[in-house]
Amino acid sequence: MNPEEIRALLTRREADWRSGNARALTADHAPDGVVVSPTGGVLEGLDEIERIYALWFRAFPDLSTTITDIVIDGQRAVLLIDIAGTQSGDFLGLPPTGRKVQVPGAFIYEFKDGRIQHERRILDFTGVLVQVGVLKAKPAAG
Repeated sequence: MNPEEIRALLTRREADWRSGNARALTADHAPDGVVVSPTGGVLEGLDEIERIYALWFRAFPDLSTTITDIVIDGQRAVLLIDIAGTQSGDFLGLPPTGRKVQVPGAFIYEFKDGRIQHERRILDFTGVLVQVGVLKAKPAAG
């Protein structure tokens, strides 16, 4: 893939995130693809990858990502995003809270044959847990 094709794929995926389309997002991955996720661990294969997309969309039906930057180097790319949504469904055993979540994230991609071969998701998962009320944050010392 050339840089323009990679940028177009990553930009198109933003719409799939906004529409909660787990199947479309999964279709961008190679059949033997791997995703390393703070919510799912190491996911291998399309069924496991789709499962974690679906988990997020069930928990946060209005989940969206906003791209803040894309860096492309050959067949690798880093996507910097803001993730936002309202926890309206079960999330890792936590019943719906109705709380809004907004955290930064970085997704690191490796492409092969026009698909995502490997993806590593880095996000402020502690921030997610604080915002949905699982963890309590101490006020900053002044």
